[in-house]
Amino acid sequence: MNLIATGAVWWKKLHWQILIAMVIGIGAGMIGGEPLADNVEWIGQLFMKLLRMVIVPLVFTSIVAGVASVGSGRAVGRLFSKTLGYYVLTSLLAITTGLILVNIFRPGEKTDVANAIQADMPDIRTPSSPVDILMDIVPANVIEAAAGAQMLAVIFFSIILGLAIVGLPEKPQTTLRNFFDAAFQAMMKITTGVIMVAPIGVFGLIATLVGRTGFETFGALGLYMFVLSLGLTIHLFVTLPLVLFFLGRINPIIHFRNMIEPLVTAFSTASSGATLPVTMQTVETRVGVSNRVSSFTLPMGATINMDGTALYECLGAIFIAQALGVSLGFTDQVVVVFTALLASIGAAAIPSAGLVVIFIVLEAVGLTGAGPAFIVGAMLAIDRPLDMFRTAVNVYSDSCGAAIIARSEGEENVDTHVVT
Repeated sequence: MNLIATGAVWWKKLHWQILIAMVIGIGAGMIGGEPLADNVEWIGQLFMKLLRMVIVPLVFTSIVAGVASVGSGRAVGRLFSKTLGYYVLTSLLAITTGLILVNIFRPGEKTDVANAIQADMPDIRTPSSPVDILMDIVPANVIEAAAGAQMLAVIFFSIILGLAIVGLPEKPQTTLRNFFDAAFQAMMKITTGVIMVAPIGVFGLIATLVGRTGFETFGALGLYMFVLSLGLTIHLFVTLPLVLFFLGRINPIIHFRNMIEPLVTAFSTASSGATLPVTMQTVETRVGVSNRVSSFTLPMGATINMDGTALYECLGAIFIAQALGVSLGFTDQVVVVFTALLASIGAAAIPSAGLVVIFIVLEAVGLTGAGPAFIVGAMLAIDRPLDMFRTAVNVYSDSCGAAIIARSEGEENVDTHVVT
């Protein structure tokens, strides 16, 4: 099921429509400024609400149907171990890239933080320890967890329900599998309709962003922005393609071209969670991954696999230390690496969550008080475009994981050609 018919002229393809909407939104925001932003903000907010509307039911039906189709608990355990192993590997590779670059360029020593604009911290609750993450996984009330979009809890309950269906006698098992398969197909149908209005929503998001912030606040932290962008670029265009090729024997160019639409959606929304419906549809219909694998790996990835965020947590924490004149030794930087890995797992899949979670990393190496908080505030003032880039990296890593795991499970039709 393709969103745009094969052979359609380029401007009728959805990813080109989204890119055009982004360009028009930038121009409109620069010309119209804040008055325009006030008038079009509702368009972007409505689009985000539509995406979030389908996330919980899509993830729930997808995982239950997928786990029920996998079969035994041993098969689910195999998928889980592969998925978790991939997420830890790529997150550590991303963190290592950030660690190397921040020590080479040392942007904190050359940044005029005093001229950057301080911004208020968004109110985001994040787990402060692995125990808190574990407690968030098990819901006391699954309805409440679903209503609050607590995705770790929803994923956990969905897996448990899927395993329970596998253990039922044949007749009720078949009935429930057919029900959840049909419910998942219905949610995919709704998702397709939401995705078709993406260009309009993206225009509203980008025009509001540019109209409200402009570009003048980016100068003071220019080197920091460059180094972080360089790290994200290396991970997106070098590290992940190499992982795709060596672990999955997949052509990285084919995979990237098949993933264009989720990438531009992730960039424009800056939310892995909001992009999840687009990612799931594309990975199944264009990349060629089965629902059995995609339904298990992608919702989990959108919740805990944050390569771009992990890279940012490490680079950002050391940048702040450099800006404050604090020297972090080898042991301190090792602490930063592993804390950044855990913090990225706990980061919410919403815009700028990583910028708040960075306080966990800072506290691990003793960087507390007004100084670090002020610099984080300055970073927040210019974080939106960086967050958009980080989200695209997060989503692309999820898709690479799904493709690699599908190949490891014997699926041969993954990224065999570019689906237009």
